[in-house]
Amino acid sequence: MLVERAREGDARAVARLITLVESGDEVLPELAAALAPHTGRARVVGLTGSPGVGKSTTTNELVRALRAQGHRVGVLAVDPSSPYTGGAILGDRVRMQDHATDPGVYIRSMSSRGHLGGLSAATPQAVRVLEGAGCDVVLIETVGVGQAEVEVASLADTTLVLLAPGMGDAIQAVKAGILEIADVFVVNKADRDGADATYRDIQGMIGLGERGPGEWRPQVVRAVAARGEGIDDIVTAVDKHGGWLVEHGELRRRREARAAAEIEAIALGVLRARMGSLREGTGLAALAGRVAAGQLDPYAAARQLLDDLAVD
Repeated sequence: MLVERAREGDARAVARLITLVESGDEVLPELAAALAPHTGRARVVGLTGSPGVGKSTTTNELVRALRAQGHRVGVLAVDPSSPYTGGAILGDRVRMQDHATDPGVYIRSMSSRGHLGGLSAATPQAVRVLEGAGCDVVLIETVGVGQAEVEVASLADTTLVLLAPGMGDAIQAVKAGILEIADVFVVNKADRDGADATYRDIQGMIGLGERGPGEWRPQVVRAVAARGEGIDDIVTAVDKHGGWLVEHGELRRRREARAAAEIEAIALGVLRARMGSLREGTGLAALAGRVAAGQLDPYAAARQLLDDLAVD
């Protein structure tokens, strides 16, 4: 079986499973049931930030550090997709060729396919595939689209937000959005002018936040990922946050919230499919005609539509 081959470390089986997830294949419920007993054990770490801050380079070095600790690592690198073909340029995967021959590392580029939030709609299930395949740590690198790219925080146990001096991030530090989701800030390219100012601005922003006793205070780490500097500090900060999650029961809360979001997304997908079948029939058209003619209000029509879906 495909899941058993993936559990044995067969990279082709893992690739096939993720392809089935991305395509929304009809066998997914069966595969999900087979994967379920093997999930929920991996640490999921998200990396996000503006384009050009060094997310792929940092991910590459984190893989190296985690492998040195003996961890089996999975990487999901979400790339921007073509508006014409829906495919991804796979640039992130190209930058991680150092680990291409390592059987303890699985790297998969995924196309965002127009999905907002910096991820692909298939990312949550792809994480489950990598967990089921025996990965101890799953790294998720987002597209890199700006302040709205916050979805990774709902999927990861620990979220790293990467910043770089000279890219306006010091100004963004006082704005709502992406910088509010960080568990760990990484000031990358810390050898550049302005790195100290960026570091101080982020620390100042953190200091302005109100926290109750025992609440997590985001860590700020300096790094020069291109030279492998500061990577051990990042791993230490991630481990520290992981310990805090367990100690305060936050890990369970986050994972339950993640599972709830997955269930909701799957249920909505089923509803959309049923909606499509209604569009092909006469039920929705008849309701639309009555609303357009002023014979029925849209809320009553929506309730009728939901009643029809429940009957189906």
